[in-house]
Amino acid sequence: MPGLPDVPFTLDTLTTIAPYAFAMALVGLMESLMTAKLVDDITDTHSNKTRESIGQGIANIVTGFFGGMGGCAMIGQTMINVTVSGARTRLSTFLAGAFLMVLCTVFGAVVSDIPMAALVALVALVAVMVMVSFATFDGHSIAPKTLKRMPAGEIAVMVITVARVIATHHLAIGVVVGSLTAMVIFAQRVAHLAEVTAVIDPDRTTVVHRVTGELFFASSDDLVGQFDYTGDPDKVIIDLSAAHVWDASSVAALDAIETKYAQRGKTVEITGLNDPSAHLHDKLSGELAAGH
Repeated sequence: MPGLPDVPFTLDTLTTIAPYAFAMALVGLMESLMTAKLVDDITDTHSNKTRESIGQGIANIVTGFFGGMGGCAMIGQTMINVTVSGARTRLSTFLAGAFLMVLCTVFGAVVSDIPMAALVALVALVAVMVMVSFATFDGHSIAPKTLKRMPAGEIAVMVITVARVIATHHLAIGVVVGSLTAMVIFAQRVAHLAEVTAVIDPDRTTVVHRVTGELFFASSDDLVGQFDYTGDPDKVIIDLSAAHVWDASSVAALDAIETKYAQRGKTVEITGLNDPSAHLHDKLSGELAAGH
């Protein structure tokens, strides 16, 4: 019957269950998204990952009110369903869940009478799941020929994630550490892609600095150092039509560039901002310096 869990609704209870809830949500989402991506590749279709995740979250919340456990997409069962049974629609998933529900609710008394000795035969399913694991695993991804061509950062993410999971016996920790490593490597790689190209007019009264790349906290320092504040003409145009401003650090860097030119009696005009970048720049420009 539906009902609220028989636990005290206090901050201590929330503090106790929060780490486990976060770990379950993280691992569940990761596995469900990877399963959906795998099925999309096999069936040559496209699924709405956001809708799938929201549906899974709602189902888990409703299940909790009936005393059930949280769940997620099972990649092993999915592979059997898609590759062996030939399933192609959500009807197959619905029937699997409906049959299991009927088995538990209608035939629960019968299932509970099955002797434990008879269930030993189910151990054979372990071998089936091992074979599913081998079939699911993409051996090409760790082949020496593939590893030679892969960027060192991606290899590091893979090794760190696997090593962390093995060391801690905790999939959620491995996923978090791997994701953080991937973000750091990506930020470091993108930070050095912001470039500034200067074009001086023939009359040498105006210089146009064309900025290309993504402007965020990691690339801000490099951006400020790519201008010739002393040697540039009195009028400076910074063309950002090939760039995107992502955060407050980038706006602060642009303010610092304008300040450095102003200290030398030169004027700066920023052009080419797309709508999101212009909105962020107009909102924060001049508000990030000391004293504001």
